[in-house]
Amino acid sequence: MPTDDPAPSHRRAVRQIASGVAVLTVRHGQAVHGTTVSSLTAVSREPLLVAACLHRRSSFTDLALAARRFSVNVLGSAQALVAGWFADPERPAGTAQFDCVRWRPDPAGGGPLIDGSLASFSCALVDCVTAGDHRILLAEVTAGSAGEGSPLLHFSGRLHDGVLRGLPRGSGHPAVPATAMAGAPTAPLPS
Repeated sequence: MPTDDPAPSHRRAVRQIASGVAVLTVRHGQAVHGTTVSSLTAVSREPLLVAACLHRRSSFTDLALAARRFSVNVLGSAQALVAGWFADPERPAGTAQFDCVRWRPDPAGGGPLIDGSLASFSCALVDCVTAGDHRILLAEVTAGSAGEGSPLLHFSGRLHDGVLRGLPRGSGHPAVPATAMAGAPTAPLPS
């Protein structure tokens, strides 16, 4: 029986998933909180649903469950310091954690909307599911606005400037002739 724990290599493999970075914000009564996530994903178009995963001990999740609403600020490539700030467990609590960023109230009643974000949207909480050591917040997008620019990305444990270079149309399409894939590694097809 092997004694090597494969988990470290599994974790390294999962860290190769590139993802956008967002700051989730929530307001419930006088309590206000923000947290950085790289686990935000679109789930459905109709209705428009998103999901975010947070550690099960996250105080953000508890506030979002109480408020039944939260806001999402998708960060642009120039906002790495914002991402770091809202990931820092030593930052001040409450509204003081927002003193170093320009923001405006979410008219839909969620948390602060951070100025300069690539996109901001308001969410109504639909469900919360426990999965391993995390909880998944499932929410319906009720309002939103999009800016322009490059995204901030999280990849292999680091933040990256998401300079986007579009691929030519047809790249990766099954109708692309095999000659277009010259130099690509090949393997025999199973029979």
